[in-house]
Amino acid sequence: MSQIKQYAIDTFNAEADAIRNLSNLLTDDFDQAVEAILVCTGKVVVTGMGKSGIIGKKIAATLASTGTPAFFLHPGEAYHGDLGMISKNDVVLAIANSGQTDEVLKLIPFMQNNGNTIIAITGNPQSTLAKNAHFHLNINVGREACPLNLAPTSSTTAMLVMGDALAIALMKMRNFKAEDYAVFHPGGSLGRRLLTRVRDVMRKDGVPCVPKTMTLGEVIIAISDARLGIAAVVENGKLIGVITDGDVRRAMAKYKENFFRIEAQEIMSRNPKTISPDVRITAAEEMMRVNKIHSIIVVDDAGAVAGVVEFFNVSVLG
Repeated sequence: MSQIKQYAIDTFNAEADAIRNLSNLLTDDFDQAVEAILVCTGKVVVTGMGKSGIIGKKIAATLASTGTPAFFLHPGEAYHGDLGMISKNDVVLAIANSGQTDEVLKLIPFMQNNGNTIIAITGNPQSTLAKNAHFHLNINVGREACPLNLAPTSSTTAMLVMGDALAIALMKMRNFKAEDYAVFHPGGSLGRRLLTRVRDVMRKDGVPCVPKTMTLGEVIIAISDARLGIAAVVENGKLIGVITDGDVRRAMAKYKENFFRIEAQEIMSRNPKTISPDVRITAAEEMMRVNKIHSIIVVDDAGAVAGVVEFFNVSVLG
């Protein structure tokens, strides 16, 4: 192994050790911090300077996307006019490894007078920030992964993980589900898949609906013209069966020269898989996967054919 690769491995190990040690530093303050955020009627205001601020932005974004309203406030900007962004019912999450960052400490008198609950993430329980917070989350790492023990490395990783732990604990306590996550991510592939309904992607026009007495020769033409590989067999306006191109091929092999005289009702599947247009597309995807099929007939509440949803239309959403 090259020396360069070893540098990388040493960094991985140092930061992994820092994360593992967080479990030993966890106190009841973590429980109380989570509970304080749960009962908060305002937002979580995350603040931090320098590298801590960069981590703070990510923590705020993670909280906001997982059901906890949050935003990042730069402490320097706050001290020069943006303190008005903090309301009395907000919780403030202040981050500083040393706990002595001047720009963050300057905000403490305002937050105390404003009645805000303060949660501090620091690596020093005896620091000014930790002592003036209602709850302190200790992320002490002992030593940075940086060989000079100067550049924030292990400490910023620990900050990030502690922020993730807060977000995950809050998600669990709120019973936050994938569908809730999708609401905050409508533009992503997950959001599209979880929010899209069958009606949004199903093919409505040109679905071949054939009577049960239609001959298979005519059924072939209907399936071929629609290019769906499937035909719906209907009676009195309701679906009673399905014929796929696979069914047609098997019927050809079975009936041979009598094939063109056979009626649709003799080879149709009488209990086909169907789906409602109001169902999420993820349900259609799962149905296709489990049953190893590529198309599903969509039926309305009255049992009439509303359309067809194809595997391609579902898969492109991912």
